[in-house]
Amino acid sequence: MFDIHSHILPNIDDGAKDLSESLALLKMAQNDGITHMVATPHIHIGRFNNSAKNLYSDIDVLKQEALNAGINLKLAVAAEVRLDIELMGLVMAGQLPFIGKVDSVNYLLLELPHSHVPQGYDKFINWLAKQNIKAIIPHPERNRDIQSNPFYIERLKQLGCDFQLTASSIEGAWGDTAKAISLDMLQKGLVSYVASDAHSVKRRPPLLSNTKKLVSDLIGDFEAQNLFINNPKRLTECLFDE
Repeated sequence: MFDIHSHILPNIDDGAKDLSESLALLKMAQNDGITHMVATPHIHIGRFNNSAKNLYSDIDVLKQEALNAGINLKLAVAAEVRLDIELMGLVMAGQLPFIGKVDSVNYLLLELPHSHVPQGYDKFINWLAKQNIKAIIPHPERNRDIQSNPFYIERLKQLGCDFQLTASSIEGAWGDTAKAISLDMLQKGLVSYVASDAHSVKRRPPLLSNTKKLVSDLIGDFEAQNLFINNPKRLTECLFDE
């Protein structure tokens, strides 16, 4: 399985606190059947001011430490980028790490605020499209505005966005509403990816295998294979050294 959304780089955002926790997360992921993992630390202007240059050096260090620890996961890096008008400058300067590229289109993991869908989101997503960038919206099922008004899902889809659900939402860990939205999106074929959004061993671990079984039961083995393996593999193959 491919896990395209995780916070496994140590001491860089609200994910792994140190190297030992990073390695524990990687071991847990490997034991669960995950073979490829993309570290997606937050780029959130004013809170997590991570830069692409630093992220690339950080992932190189983690790759070596994982190798030393006997962990055979394939690792790559991108970012979970918080929607903010100030991102325009980073886009124009070529300083955002994309999560993948498909048919010459760059893909950006574009996070909405948890509390709401900000005004002007549609204009910003349209602007990204003009820059040859397609947005993947992570964990839409956990956004409070979307929970109150699922019309936003339809609108984001009209704007050309893809969606990535959090595995634990499908299992009910984020409440009944998030679970209901997740199941509805899966049944309607609106989901392109499922990922762990791993932050820590206990609070949000990098586990996908049980969720994959649940998704298989819900919409079939073929679609589950697409969500957990085929789609993320196609998206991120440019990131991995294979």
